[in-house]
Amino acid sequence: MKKYRTAIILFIVFETIALWLWQATGNLFFLLNFSYIGTSIGVGLALIAAGWKYGRELVQFMVGSYMLVFLGLICHENMQIEGFWLYLAAGIWGGATLHYLIAKIFGPLLFGRGWCGYACWTAMILDLLPYKNSSGRRKLGFIRYIMFLLSIATVGLLIWLKKTDANTLYILFLVGNIFYYVVGITLAILFRDNRAFCKYICPITVLLKPMSFFSLLRIRCDESKCTKCGKCLKECPMDVEVCNNSRNRKNATECITCLRCTKVCPKKALKY
Repeated sequence: MKKYRTAIILFIVFETIALWLWQATGNLFFLLNFSYIGTSIGVGLALIAAGWKYGRELVQFMVGSYMLVFLGLICHENMQIEGFWLYLAAGIWGGATLHYLIAKIFGPLLFGRGWCGYACWTAMILDLLPYKNSSGRRKLGFIRYIMFLLSIATVGLLIWLKKTDANTLYILFLVGNIFYYVVGITLAILFRDNRAFCKYICPITVLLKPMSFFSLLRIRCDESKCTKCGKCLKECPMDVEVCNNSRNRKNATECITCLRCTKVCPKKALKY
């Protein structure tokens, strides 16, 4: 059972959140929503632990498509960062607000940037592209901070113009997603790197990075077994120095826990 520990822990965490929110609000949606997400994550991680190759991708599509299609396109919930700012400013504690608090602000204290590897609907599509291995890092990471500030500025402008109605939020969600996909696919092709968008453009990473540094669940290296062969470094799509067990390792807060490094390590020195 030890190898299924992470799957069980995360399932219990999400099921606890589901039950608590349901009891606190009386809204059945929260029970169904977080139970579905927790079950998807738990099953996927269990399949990964059992050796199934596409466990992560299964979770990514189960959670990512649910949030994009059902919550976003059908229920008109703006799950983009601009939606979060607007809901927060209006004092609306709905699905999008709770989603950000759990998955992207406080959740990373437990599971790091698991959102990026297992639930992001933008990365869900980008990971289908053929550029699986990283092409290295360019000095473009500052762009994500510009995008972060632009998201706040956009919200400020909409509030000033008094354009915060549901229809405007839905249009903003559609335009934002189209923009992310176009830019993400273009960068992947130009840099031959599926995760170029995540490294340089995505504004959500600004929220994810600080808490991820303290993540409880993380890739750990048994340095007594590690031979510094470099296979994990070549395999990592986010250029994380996973063979160094320190929290200060290179690109430490960029790890999306895709577990590709653990699969290629010849000495089984890497564990999650």
